[in-house]
Parts: sequence; structure tokens; C-alpha cells
Amino acid sequence: MDVKYISNNIRKWRITKGYSQKTLAEKAGVSLLTIKKLESGENQPRMNTLEAISKGLEIRLYDLIVYSKPLKTVRFRSTQKTRSPENILTRIGLLLEDYSYLEDVLDDKLTFELNQIHNILKDRTPIEIAAYYRKKLGLNSTEPVYDISNIFEKAGVKILFITIKSDGIFGLSVGKEDGGPAVIVNDWDRITVERKIFTAFHELGHLILHPDAYDVTIIDENEKEEKEADLFASHFLMPQEGFIKAWDETYGLSLIERVFAIKNIYRVSYQSVLHRLIESGITDSSIKNQFQKLYQVHYHKILKPKQEPLGLKHIIFIDNRFRRLIRKAIEKDEISLSRGAEMLNLKIGEMQELVNSWITA
Repeated sequence: MDVKYISNNIRKWRITKGYSQKTLAEKAGVSLLTIKKLESGENQPRMNTLEAISKGLEIRLYDLIVYSKPLKTVRFRSTQKTRSPENILTRIGLLLEDYSYLEDVLDDKLTFELNQIHNILKDRTPIEIAAYYRKKLGLNSTEPVYDISNIFEKAGVKILFITIKSDGIFGLSVGKEDGGPAVIVNDWDRITVERKIFTAFHELGHLILHPDAYDVTIIDENEKEEKEADLFASHFLMPQEGFIKAWDETYGLSLIERVFAIKNIYRVSYQSVLHRLIESGITDSSIKNQFQKLYQVHYHKILKPKQEPLGLKHIIFIDNRFRRLIRKAIEKDEISLSRGAEMLNLKIGEMQELVNSWITA
């Protein structure tokens, strides 16, 4: 057994579970000194000690002794400094390992081809590139993105959700070398579904537009690249031809009604609609204050900055493929029920309820 791998894995899993060294020692029934020495690589671990630690962590013994490489090709930016980037990256690394394992045992892998013609399109604008890839993925020039999970599957990009209790971290993306390409969306319930959807396509934009910018050591945002990814996401979700058509068709409605109508058609935020009105030259930035005043008059309340009126429900945006692979793997006895629960971050009782629901689905 390689002591370095094991010490890294113990620390990785402890951080992922949110345990202190003292908590892990108590759960495993070993001394705090033992945990410290194992994590530092000072001691050669005994098998019975590793078995106790794996039980304390509620993982397989295999997960402690197998090599797990750290993520390197990651684009991880946030609007505020995060206290525990290592914890987040560790959780993502484990998720991608699980995803790759499922693909291997089921012989069901995605193929990412969208970046193969990156050089051909390098002189095009993000808006033009968004239009090109919409067509390549089977969407016409006015069609909303109804099945988000399917679009990512067609694109050959994994999409996964983790909960990060911060509204300054919406998501990130991972390169092919680390089990991707993958888009990770922050599933915290305080972030609106519209924001999560936009984040997913923003990160898809980075994968397509900026394939050479994936380096986990870079933490500062590149303003130009962020704006380009925003443009890509906006025009992929809400193509200009469709936007203008919808705007013209709602001519007889009030501003509030028109904005909400387009918002619901394209599953974007009301702010995205207002921004497109400004970008299209239909109006100027004063529309934002005008909308706020009209909303207050119409609904008799102030629209808060992070509020999303007529917000979407979470059920429209889930990681269908990952869940489908887990179901297939369980049904084929490739993974256990408890392993499936672990992958989905569910309690065993919740996993059993899910499995029972598959019978009629």
C-alpha cells in the first residue's frame, strides 16, 4: 500500500465529510494522534485501522487505498474569496471519479466534439458561436432550450450539482483531462433556478471559447473571458431572432407582462430580458428603474435585488444522465444501494424510496 495515497485519501474524505481530525478519530474509534500521523504520512497504516477509518467515514475500504489524483484542469472563479476551495474541489473530484466509474462499468461514455473546430471559429463573436452550436445541437433560431440535460448530453459534457453555501460561487467547469469536460452548478437553494441555468451555459461557453484557460492555480477572474461567456450563455438560451419575435408578439402587453412572458419562454431571469432589451438597442439602461417602479405599482411591493419573480422550479433542471447511470448500475449489480446513495448524497432510507419509485417509472 502506498502511504502517500492513503494519507491523501484519508484527508480528502475527512474534508469531504466535513469532519475535524478529532471527529474522525471518535467516529473510527482510534486516537487523534493516529489520525494525525496517518494524514501526515508518518505511519504505515494497519489494515484494521483503515477498516475502522473507512467505517467512520462511511465509505468503502477501497476508497482509502486507491490512487486519486488532484484536479488540475479546472476553471474556478468566484465573485468572492472562498474559505475552502480545496474542500469544494475534493468533492468535485470524487463526483467525477464516480461518474467515470459508472461510464466504464456500463460502457456508456460521452464524446465531446464541440471544441474540435474551435480554431475555425476563433475569429467569430460569442454570439455567432452560440448560434452555430445551437444549430449543431439541433436547436433552431427561435427555439427555447427545453431539455437542458439532454443538450449537455448531446454536447458530450457532464453536468453535476453540488451544494456550496455561498451565493458568490455559482459554478465552475473541469477539463477533459480530469474526467470532464464537466460543468458543476452550485445547487444551493438560495440561488435561483434561472441563475443555475445561466451558470451552466456560461460554463459551457468557457469550455468552448476558452479551452486553454483551464488551470486550477489561476483564481482571478478574466473580465474579458467572463463577458464572452455571459454573451454565449445569453444568446444560447435566448437567441436574438427568437427574442425579437417574442417581443413583437407581446406588443399589446404592459412592460411587466412582456418581460415575464419572454422570461418564461426562454427560462431566463427578468434581468436577462432587460439586459437584452438594452443590448438590442430597443431601450436604454433607464429600463431597469422603470421596471422596478412598475413592479412596485403592480404588485404593491419592492422587488429585491436577488429576488426572481415567477421563479422556475428546481425539477426542470436536474442531472438526468448521472441519475440514469446510477439506476442502471444498481439494476445490473455493478454498485450497491448504499454506493448509489453515496453518489447521490442521499440517506439509505431516501435511496430505498427512490428505488421503490423506479418500479412504476
